[in-house]
Amino acid sequence: MNDRATTGEGRLARRMHRGAQFLGCEIAVLGGAMSWVSERNLVSAISNAGGFGVIACGAMTPALLDAEIAATKTLTAKPFGVNLITMHPDLFELIEVCKRHDVSHVVLAGGLPPAGSLDAIKANGAKLICFAPALALAKKLIRSGVDALVIEGMEAGGHIGPVSTSVLAQEILPEIHDQLPVFIAGGIGKGQAIAGYLDMGAAGVQLGTRLVCATESIAHPNFKKAFIRASAREAIASVQIDARLPVIPVRALKNAGTEAFTVKQREVAQLLDEGKVEMAEAQLQIEHYWAGALRKAVIDGDVENGSLMAGQSVGMVKDEAPVAQILATLMAEAAEALEARAA
Repeated sequence: MNDRATTGEGRLARRMHRGAQFLGCEIAVLGGAMSWVSERNLVSAISNAGGFGVIACGAMTPALLDAEIAATKTLTAKPFGVNLITMHPDLFELIEVCKRHDVSHVVLAGGLPPAGSLDAIKANGAKLICFAPALALAKKLIRSGVDALVIEGMEAGGHIGPVSTSVLAQEILPEIHDQLPVFIAGGIGKGQAIAGYLDMGAAGVQLGTRLVCATESIAHPNFKKAFIRASAREAIASVQIDARLPVIPVRALKNAGTEAFTVKQREVAQLLDEGKVEMAEAQLQIEHYWAGALRKAVIDGDVENGSLMAGQSVGMVKDEAPVAQILATLMAEAAEALEARAA
């Protein structure tokens, strides 16, 4: 018996089968939704390479999302998903846009699904994927009927929780992996880590930072150079300066933009003090700040004043390469690790 079944490649395929089948793709790798970066070009490239691309809706209007989904469809015939933010004021309109385009999977980020949103997504026939930063929340989401979960640790780029990926995986996977597909995210830069999480019961992984420097990524050359030069310790979490303002920490490479966020928090806190904004509006202002600061870096190339959102795995990003090559390298590393363990 040779065969592929007993090789690392075969073991990898078996461990990823559930996740790949759920997503409708060849390898169970979700593209992390990164505003301005996870658009038609990168999303279609990930899906065309056998993974599962995800459009980052972020602060897009329903009209912009409609156009982005349509444009992505012209670049790939493979399945892809859409990431929606729970606090978006037009969430239900965005869900309708996804329905019109027959989007197969919706990823809902930013907290518990608002009342009615889960039913609206599933009524369209789409699969719903949510983030679970704690075991209690994971169990609550499972009871509410979500189809899959992403466990993302604090090593990730962008908005983060307080607990590391490795701890969350150990705490949550044994309890729930047999109930629904679970994808691990945060700090993944090598295939060996993917193999480890698959062995623990994960159905697959989600990658963001590792794909920023893909050839197909539209991120500005300055943005990519900052990633290639950076070490893990340079990707730091933002600091909350006012306890009343529930700011979710954001991990990014330190620069002048990091300091500007502290100033922005003070401005918004003062508006709260003066009764000029409600809490929900204050949070939206913070989100809009990040969207603007990220655009400044990703699109305009202002890597000093914009936001360089990056996970700690940025230290393992060494060059620019096509998505297919990045994924093939990761899969080869994972297969080799699984084969070595079996031996």
